[in-house]
Amino acid sequence: MKVILSGGGTGGHIYPALTIADQIKKLQPDAEVSFVGTRQGLEKDIIPRYGYKLQFIEVAGFKRSLSLDTLRSAAKLFAGLYDAYKIISNEKPDLVIGTGGYVCGPIVFMAALKGIPCCIQEQNAMPGVTNKILSRYVRKVFLGYKEGGKYFHGKAELEYTGNPIRSEILQHTREEAVKELGLDPAKKTILVSGGSRGARTINNAMLEAELALSGRAEVQVLHATGDVNYEAYMAEIKKRGGVADNIIIKPYLHNMPVALAAADLAVFRAGAIGLAELMAKGVPSLLVPYPYATANHQEFNARAVEAQGAAKVILDKDLTGDTVLEFIEHLLVHEEELQQMHAAAQKLGRPQAAEVIAKEAVALTKQ
Repeated sequence: MKVILSGGGTGGHIYPALTIADQIKKLQPDAEVSFVGTRQGLEKDIIPRYGYKLQFIEVAGFKRSLSLDTLRSAAKLFAGLYDAYKIISNEKPDLVIGTGGYVCGPIVFMAALKGIPCCIQEQNAMPGVTNKILSRYVRKVFLGYKEGGKYFHGKAELEYTGNPIRSEILQHTREEAVKELGLDPAKKTILVSGGSRGARTINNAMLEAELALSGRAEVQVLHATGDVNYEAYMAEIKKRGGVADNIIIKPYLHNMPVALAAADLAVFRAGAIGLAELMAKGVPSLLVPYPYATANHQEFNARAVEAQGAAKVILDKDLTGDTVLEFIEHLLVHEEELQQMHAAAQKLGRPQAAEVIAKEAVALTKQ
């Protein structure tokens, strides 16, 4: 069986595709799995590291207004469709899976026109434009959020699976993680991350909160500032008198699965896969959606989680040290509320999503 996956531009589209690919290989070790991307997206660096073949097409995203760039994008779209036609004709795949981003448009569309079984996986509560268009041509849409289903009006069957997460997210217990990270098992652990590059608004708010929580006996903070923000953050902490040992500040957390296992509470952005990992581990959270995400999809994600009682949302513009500290202090005092949020997060978790998607996608080839 030959399978082509395509999803790119950002890690939010690439890593779900890789997770699904790994599950397909577990199901069918002899399957030939390859990827299609662009030379401009992160996939050009990420996919080869995982040992999968990667072929390129020429395509670009569209601006939301008429301009010379829009015309260039239209020209690239036709070039991308031609590239996709050649890849489909040469590879003759049995199954094509798209995970979002404009790169997957031409390859999934061309495969669908040729009658090849196709499906897409949508990570967000507010679907992307490419996936909304493709839903008119594919056989199945796998939803990361139930709330995303109302935006699809094509013929495709919709199935809520949750978002695929890395298997290593589930491999660590809290006891093991706390020991590996050198944390105190008796203290509540607050995990703070604004993504791989950090988030200035979250860092600014946490600086005030960490100064207030410094030296407290019942709590510890593990905070990844992002590489680009770390030196300035530490300089400001030093200027303000420093913090005690219960405040651990790192530029980057190289083993997020271990950090998630140690966490009792998190302060995070609201990217779909990061949220899926939090929910799989049952971690209650304060979510600060990235305000410039396409179509504001991070706020849609965050609101969906908040509505189920697993998180509180504070918009980027409203985030301050006081609002973060108030949230943390409240949950430290009200243990029963923290446990209710933990249970709600666990209920939302879909740790087997990748396996379900892989099985259902492969089943399309047998229909």
